[in-house]
Amino acid sequence: MVEKTTDFERILAAYDVFPLPEPRHFGSGHINATFLVEGEDGRKFVLQRINSAVFQIEAIAHNLRLAAKYLTKHHPDYLFVAPIPTLAGEEMVVLEGESWRLTPFVPNSTSINEATTPQQAYEAARQFGLLSKNLDGLDLAKFEATIPDFHNLSFRFGQFQDAIAAAPESRREAAVELVAYFLDKSEIVATYESLMQNPDFPDRLMHHDTKINNVLLDADTQRGLAVCDLDTLMPGKVISDLGDMVRTYVSPVSEESVEFEKVVVREEYYKALIEGYLSEMKGVLTETEKSAIFYSGLFLVYMQGIRFLADYLNGDVYYPVKYPEHNLDRAKNQMVLLQDLYRTEDRLREIISEALSQE
Repeated sequence: MVEKTTDFERILAAYDVFPLPEPRHFGSGHINATFLVEGEDGRKFVLQRINSAVFQIEAIAHNLRLAAKYLTKHHPDYLFVAPIPTLAGEEMVVLEGESWRLTPFVPNSTSINEATTPQQAYEAARQFGLLSKNLDGLDLAKFEATIPDFHNLSFRFGQFQDAIAAAPESRREAAVELVAYFLDKSEIVATYESLMQNPDFPDRLMHHDTKINNVLLDADTQRGLAVCDLDTLMPGKVISDLGDMVRTYVSPVSEESVEFEKVVVREEYYKALIEGYLSEMKGVLTETEKSAIFYSGLFLVYMQGIRFLADYLNGDVYYPVKYPEHNLDRAKNQMVLLQDLYRTEDRLREIISEALSQE
C-alpha cells in the first residue's frame, strides 16, 4: 500500500520534509489520494497522489507552472496554492509509477462539503471569480487540456445517445422516463453549440470543478482565502465554473439524495453565489457571457444528468455505485433540479439582472 511509512519517507525526502507523525488521510476528495503532512519542524503540507487514470498528469504540471508564473508577475499578492518543487527542481515525485505532489497547507484554513449559509456560497463564488479575473490576459494557446472534452456538452450528448442505443433492454426500460425527459431538453445542447460558435463567448482559464470544498475558508471568520485542487485548471468557458456552482450550491441536498422533494433552488443561495462571482468578474465578462449566466446552470445540471444516466445505461462503468439504481437516482436528482431551475427562471433572471446593475 502507498500509505506505508517507507513510501512516505522516500517521497517526502525529495522535498527535505520528514513527517512526524505518519501522514493521515485528509479531505473528502475521491479522485486523488490526499494526506496531511506534519513535518518535524512544525510545518504542514498537503501531499497528493494524482490519479493518472483520470488526468493528463504532465498537462496539470504544465498548466500550474504557467499560471503560477503569470500570477507571480501580475498579481504577486494573490494566494495561489501551487505545488512546491522538489530539491531537484521537479514539480512532482514519481515513485513506483505513481505521481505525487506537495503543496503548502494554508494556516488557519478549512474546507466544507456543502454550503450551509448564503455567505459561504458568496465567499466561495467570489474566490473562483477572483481566480478567473486574475488569470484574465493569459495566452491560452500555451495551456493544455488536463481532461479532454471534460465539459464538451456535444461530446457528452453523443455519449448519451450511444448509451441509449447500446443499453440492455432492462436498463433502457427502467430509465425510459428519464431518457425521454433529457432528450426533450436537448435544446440545451443546441444552445451550447450556438455559444461555441459565438466570437463574443471567449475561452478563459477556468477551474471546471467549483464545488465548495475546493475553496479554503478562514476557520474563524469563514472568509474566502484561496482556491485549491487545481487539476482541472484549463481553457474553457465561463458557464463551466458558474454552472457547477449553481449545480452544487443551490440545492439543500446533494446529487446523492433520493429525497427528491428536497431538490429545489434556494434563491438566497443562488443570489449569493451570483453576487459573489460578479463582484470580481462583472467587469471582465463580455455581453454574451453575461447573457449566458442563467443558462450556465441549465448547462451543467443537464450535462451531469446525462452523464449519470449514460453510465447507468452502460452498466455503471464510470461512477462508483452503492446499489443497482444509484446512477439512475443521481440522474433523477439532476432532472428534478433542472426542472426547478426552469420553474424559477423568471426570478433567477431578476437576481442576475440586479447583480449586474450593482455598482
